[in-house]
Amino acid sequence: MAVDELGRVVQVPALRALHPEEQAVEEMLTGWRNQQLSRSLAFGTIEARERLVRRFLRHANEPPWQWTAAHVDEFFGDLRAEHHAKPSTLRSHQTALRLFCEYVTDPGYGWSEACLRQFGTHPVQVCHAWNTATHVQEAEASPAKRAFTRDELQRFFDRADAETERIAALRRKGWLPAFRDATLFKVAYAFGLRRNEVRHLQVVDFSRNPKAARFGRFGCVHVRHGKAMAGSAPKRRSVLTVFDWSVEVLEQWLELGLPALGGGTDLFPSERGGLLGLGSINDRFARYRQDLGLSPGLDFHSLRRSYVTHLIEDGVDPLFVQLQVGHEHASTTALYTCVSSDYRTRTLAAALEAAVSTALATPPAGVR
Repeated sequence: MAVDELGRVVQVPALRALHPEEQAVEEMLTGWRNQQLSRSLAFGTIEARERLVRRFLRHANEPPWQWTAAHVDEFFGDLRAEHHAKPSTLRSHQTALRLFCEYVTDPGYGWSEACLRQFGTHPVQVCHAWNTATHVQEAEASPAKRAFTRDELQRFFDRADAETERIAALRRKGWLPAFRDATLFKVAYAFGLRRNEVRHLQVVDFSRNPKAARFGRFGCVHVRHGKAMAGSAPKRRSVLTVFDWSVEVLEQWLELGLPALGGGTDLFPSERGGLLGLGSINDRFARYRQDLGLSPGLDFHSLRRSYVTHLIEDGVDPLFVQLQVGHEHASTTALYTCVSSDYRTRTLAAALEAAVSTALATPPAGVR
């Protein structure tokens, strides 16, 4: 058996495999890869799904046409009990396995007929509603995940700056990566960017905002690597500058930092001139957080949560904030908002004051 570029089974009568079961499994995975490529899914997504299926194959110790729901129960039960997998991780893995089973059981691809003819049985769907995790609420992030308080954020930025100054004072080369990462953290917060968005920024992505001339050439940033959805291209958006200090941060980096790294169009290149790795960003962030004794619930994405939260606390229109961060729905932006108790107290006081003022201004019924 073999597969064509569309993932369909093609019989090759002249060839006889030495290990037909192993060959059939490999051809299934190849065909599934072709099918996903035709859907324009990201290579990383396809590779992660294939790794999961191979992991399930090793655990079940059976080919797909011998899988049962019991294999699913045992595999994911082990992930939950022994490896403490998060609900979102379980659901992602189960989705990958379910999609693979959908592929090998779809009559259009011919695997059921081919397996029945060669092995005497055929694959079936083993992931059902009753043995897989259900997505029942919109937000499934760990309860520990939250935004920085303003004090925590300032301490974090101060720690990043102090690291740059410390290494520079020792006359070591490491000051430049530290300077780059400190600037990257500040830019991520200043524009509410995700990790992948900020590391892909280029110098040419900034432009003027005619309505905010005081920001000069940094009045707007064009995000070209936004979060993609369902095999679509990266989502683009424009983010307007709202913090005056962000201009100074960018100007200082472009004057003192980027030229020392060799210049180029990438705003935050690696030491070797390529794209900055996510691991490098995560490691430095985690080290600073640990040095300060901050909550493990603060991760890189907390910079984006903080951007949303702080703007809302400052009275910025929620619709403007939603457009800035590129959310399709206001409910998604609301999930990011971790407003402080002080903000809620001020909001309540303002509402009560408005209600009292209205009551005092309105004469009782019958009084003219």
